[in-house]
Amino acid sequence: MLKKAMRIVCLDLEGVLIPEIWIAFADAVRIPEFRRTTRDEPDYDKLMACRLDLLNTHKLRLPDIQRVIGTVEPLEGAADFVRALRERTQLIILSDTFEQFAKPLMAKLGYPTLFCNSLITAPDGTITGYRLRQQDGKKYAVAAFKSINIAVFAAGDSFNDLKMIREADAGCLFRAPPAIRESQGDIPCVDTFGDLLSRIDGFLNA
Repeated sequence: MLKKAMRIVCLDLEGVLIPEIWIAFADAVRIPEFRRTTRDEPDYDKLMACRLDLLNTHKLRLPDIQRVIGTVEPLEGAADFVRALRERTQLIILSDTFEQFAKPLMAKLGYPTLFCNSLITAPDGTITGYRLRQQDGKKYAVAAFKSINIAVFAAGDSFNDLKMIREADAGCLFRAPPAIRESQGDIPCVDTFGDLLSRIDGFLNA
């Protein structure tokens, strides 16, 4: 069997490197229903249908969300963690966020590579739908890297990260909520960037 010569890291974005965008938006507009995320709801299409309905009900548009995103900063220690990680290997962020949300956040993290989804918007900024890059895109991105003989370490915090982590050669949960930790007891979970980097170092040096 051909030994994998290159090793890379794939990470989720929200909840790992930046705060949850929809929670920040919920707090800004004082609509608590927006606080529900993939940490709570494993069905992404159901979650997005609820979000789109809420946006329509409250007549909120893309610029309203982007204004809030402009105020969001990376989680404490995240930017330093990303710099340290990129000195070691290639970092790919696999996220269910959207291109229209991501640019200012990537700038604050030093522009790592990001694979994500796209929103469908009307000329007035009304969000009418969304376009997934691929169903189960995180899992299949990892599988694609493996198919070209690249070994992958993956980490995330939500239900929609589990297939990615299980597809990877190695990985862990990061600051996952109790319900996910308890239901996925075979996947290790760490809570600090130092511990996450230590696990990645172990993978890179194996």
